[in-house]
Amino acid sequence: MRVWCDGALLADPTAPALRLDDHGFTVGDGVFETLKVTDGVPFALTRHLARLTEGARRLGLPEPDLDAVRRGIGAVLDGASGPGRLRVTFTAGPGPFGSQRGEHAPTLVVALAPATPQPGSAVVVRVPWVRNERSAVAGVKTVSFAENVVALARAREVGAGEALLANTAGNVCEGTGSNVGYVVDGQARTPSLASGCLPGVTRALLLEWADVVEVDEPMEVLEEASEVFLLSSTRDVQPVRRLDGRDLPAPGPVTAALQQVWARNVAERGTDP
Repeated sequence: MRVWCDGALLADPTAPALRLDDHGFTVGDGVFETLKVTDGVPFALTRHLARLTEGARRLGLPEPDLDAVRRGIGAVLDGASGPGRLRVTFTAGPGPFGSQRGEHAPTLVVALAPATPQPGSAVVVRVPWVRNERSAVAGVKTVSFAENVVALARAREVGAGEALLANTAGNVCEGTGSNVGYVVDGQARTPSLASGCLPGVTRALLLEWADVVEVDEPMEVLEEASEVFLLSSTRDVQPVRRLDGRDLPAPGPVTAALQQVWARNVAERGTDP
């Protein structure tokens, strides 16, 4: 792992680097992005930085210095090879032990770690908790991820690799670290942003490149779906082979076609589409 923190590459990436009163550490007051890296090159960097900036704005944080972010990325990627996972974290910086923010400058951390390839298909379960689509941070990629940790732990207890959550209306929303799509009557569908789901970069690109319809439907629609797939920066378009114990084609014909569209467009448009 390589870590750059507030302007400097750390000699020891495992050594303490943050103040104990950093608001990202104490109350989860910050945003982050995770990018796939192939042979030292991050994918869709411009889109991820735009989402980082928008997330900071939604939290009321100062706008991140994107030139500094790029310098940090360059520092951790220097000489990197093979598959990697790049994380950019931007927090409110040091503050009181409570919800009120302090007057210190934000904290910016860029870290690179080796990536484990995702399996060719996923096992998924629905969990009983919900996303609040009316939350002040709905659709923001905050560092407050405890809700996702609990949901994913439940999934792993039953042998699944991802958990799907409905929103408060009972509609399909998203996974703990992925957007979700499904196929009904041959049509590829995914929840709209009004569901409270994260505005995923992979989701947005697939909506631009392929025939995928945004629709908000009850969670029960997944029981009649002929195919289900996950979307994320580390998964790309990943078919689901089992949902709540029900076997599914992985990939089915529609998902396979979406994978082909994805691969073709990435090859044609490059690493920063």
